[in-house]
Formats: sequence, structure tokens, C-alpha cells
Amino acid sequence: MEKAKKQGKGAFLKGAAWIAVGGFIAKILGAIYRIPLTNVIGSHGIGLYQMVYPVYCLLLTVSATGIPASISKLTAEKLGKGESDRPLFKTAMKLFLIIGLCGTVLMCIIAPFLARAQGAREITAGYFTLAPSVLLVSAISVFRGWFQGRNKMHPTALSEITEQAVKVGVGLLFAYLFRDNVARAVAFLLLAVSISELVALFLMLAFYKRAKKGIKKTNDGGRVAMKSILRLSIPVTFSSILIPLSGLLDSVLVPRFLGAYASDPVALFGLFSGGAVTVINLPVSICYGIAAASVPAVATVSAKAVGKRGGRSIRKRIYFSLLVTIAVALPSALGLYFFAEPAAKIIFRSLKGDELVTLVKLIQIFSVSALLLSLVQTLSACLTAQGKPQFAALSMLIAVTVKTALYSWWLRDPNTSVYGMAYATNVCYLIAFLLDLLYNLIVSKRKKE
Repeated sequence: MEKAKKQGKGAFLKGAAWIAVGGFIAKILGAIYRIPLTNVIGSHGIGLYQMVYPVYCLLLTVSATGIPASISKLTAEKLGKGESDRPLFKTAMKLFLIIGLCGTVLMCIIAPFLARAQGAREITAGYFTLAPSVLLVSAISVFRGWFQGRNKMHPTALSEITEQAVKVGVGLLFAYLFRDNVARAVAFLLLAVSISELVALFLMLAFYKRAKKGIKKTNDGGRVAMKSILRLSIPVTFSSILIPLSGLLDSVLVPRFLGAYASDPVALFGLFSGGAVTVINLPVSICYGIAAASVPAVATVSAKAVGKRGGRSIRKRIYFSLLVTIAVALPSALGLYFFAEPAAKIIFRSLKGDELVTLVKLIQIFSVSALLLSLVQTLSACLTAQGKPQFAALSMLIAVTVKTALYSWWLRDPNTSVYGMAYATNVCYLIAFLLDLLYNLIVSKRKKE
């Protein structure tokens, strides 16, 4: 028994490390990509490139965000019961291919209208070349969820690195070839994203075919209804979409509040959303691996757990996930607090004077969220693993509502200024953490004989 526990913890840590390293390398490649890209197509080209992304990210969140966690949970549950996960995989792939295709078609239909509304008709072609990515990522996400449910995290990590590497290589090639025509260069840059997702999909197919050969035949467990998958993935998606939607609302309200006394409210908002948030998200993205590994780890125990002992087993897995998250996120948060100035100078070299001072203070205040958001991420995954993602969505909705109310009050004071945004967001993630922790304890204690 003790040996099995150690093996389980070892597999958890190995899986978390795979996704953390993969995510970190992908983030670094993405950050490096922007430097030569800006030099080739200029700030106007980057602006056109960024105009297409918000709609793409929204459709991507709807069609793909809830997939890996929900499929991972259901797969681990099936395997925990000694049943085959093949019917689940087939149903999930059919379902999310349909949803992804709808997202791709919708993006193509609304492309001309969006480009016109944004005052840049030249990016219509960019919407068309990027649209296939919505379908491709939906399929990739099913594969990732299936592998994660089997506690195999390396396909996810390697596919993420492959995506970024292909996007960087092909994107820079296109940017150089079409550097004399910025609009065309942007369209081909977005095509590079679709190509990168296609390559990643072929890689996942290769991993899947290889994995299938080693799978032993077991009881198929019966067919899986699409509604059972949607019942789990919809709340996960809703929880994920709350933060970007909150960010959209912030972009409208915050500059208005700051504009009452600041000479450049947009710049202040940019220092928080484009500066402090970017820095804090680095350790959070590394901790995503722990959250991803928590889903199959908790779901496997949850599928077998009954009575008080079962509840205790679930809570032990949750506490272990939290301890690993704290071990990574706490030193990161402390490092960001004490080394905020050198971090800001390295990442944002162009900032000087008052802007640099403001960013450094924002990072120091907001460093608390490097820990809190990482913990929220892990606890949300644990709730998904127990089949209760709606609780994570509810806690985030409450937290975001409180955040909006707080900064609507604090930002009116010139003495607090944009720092009120950092304080309000810290409170937001603290509330989400406490509620998620409470929900996890309640759900795990409800296990009956």
C-alpha cells in the first residue's frame, strides 16, 4: 500500500513536471517570437495581428478550454472502474469536432463584418487563415484530455512545444517573405498558427496510434452520451471564460475611472494588464502542470472512494496537490516581490522613469496573486476531478463580482490610482481560493457508504 502511494505521488510529480516544462518552453518561445516579428512587420503589423486574436481566443475558449480537464476526469474515472475508455474517446472526438467546426464556420462568416467594425478591412483574410485553428485545437484538446486521464502528460507538453516551434519558424519565414506587404504578411502569420496546430494534431495522432497498441482489452462500460460530457465541460468552460470576460470589462471601466484624474489612463491600465499581469502569469503557467496532473490523480480515487475513508483519500490527494503548488508558487511570489525591479527592467526594457516605478510597485502588490491564482487553478481542477466544476465557476463568478465592485470604489481615489486594481484582483483570487477550498472539503465529505 505504501509503495503504491509513493508510485502514485511519483507519477503525479512526473506528470506535473512534464506539462510545467512544456508550458514554460512554449511561453519562452512565444515571448522570443515577438522581438524579431516586431522588427520585420513593425508596430502597425503587430497591431493588425493582435486585432484578430480576441475573437479567436473567445471562440477557442468556448470550443476547447473545457475539453482537456473534462475528458481527463472522465477517462481516469473509467479506468478507475476497470472499464474501457474507447467509447468515451470516440464520443468526445465526434462532439468536439462538431463544436470546433461550428466555431471555424462562425469565424469565417463574421470575419468581414468584424474587420469592417474594427476599421481594418485588410485583416479579413487573417480571420479566414486563422479560422481552421478552432477546429484543429478542438481535436488536439480531446487527445490531450485522453492522455492526461491516463496520466501521460508528455504528449501534451511535446505538442505545446511543437505548436510554438512551428509557429515561430513558419511565421518568421512568412513575415520575411511578405515584409513589403504588411496586410498579406499578417494573413500568412495567422496561417502559420493554423499550420502549427495541424502539425501538433498529426503529432497527437502518432502518439495515440502508438498508445493504442499497448492498451489491454477491458469491459467497454457501455456507450457514453454526449450530454454527460457536456454536463462536465460546460461549467469548466464557463469558469475559464470568466477571467477573459472580466478582463474585457476591466478594459472599458478602468481607463474611465483613472481618466478622472490621470493624464494617460490607458498607459496606466496597460502597465497593469500588459505589464504586471504578464509577469505574474509566468509562475501561474508553470503551476498549470500541477492542476492538469491533479485531475486524473483525484478522479481515480474519487471513482473508487466510498464512505469516510474514501473522503479522506480524496482530501489527501487534494492536500498533496496544494502542497506541491505552494512549493512552486510561494518561492516565485517571494522572488517577484523582492526582485520586481530587475524583472521589470529585463522584460520591459523600454520603460523608464515614473512608468518603471509604477510597474515595479504593481508587480510587488500583485505578486500575492502568483500564489493565490496558482492555488485557485489547482483547486478548480480538483473540483472538476470530483465532478463538480460548477462550484469552481460559481466561486470565480462571486470573486470577479467582488473585484469589480472594489476597484470601482478604489480607483476613484487618486492616492490609490491603478494600484487599486492590483489590490482588488488580489482580493478576487483570495475569495476564489477560500471558496474553492471550502467546496472541495464539502464535496469530499459527502461520499456515502
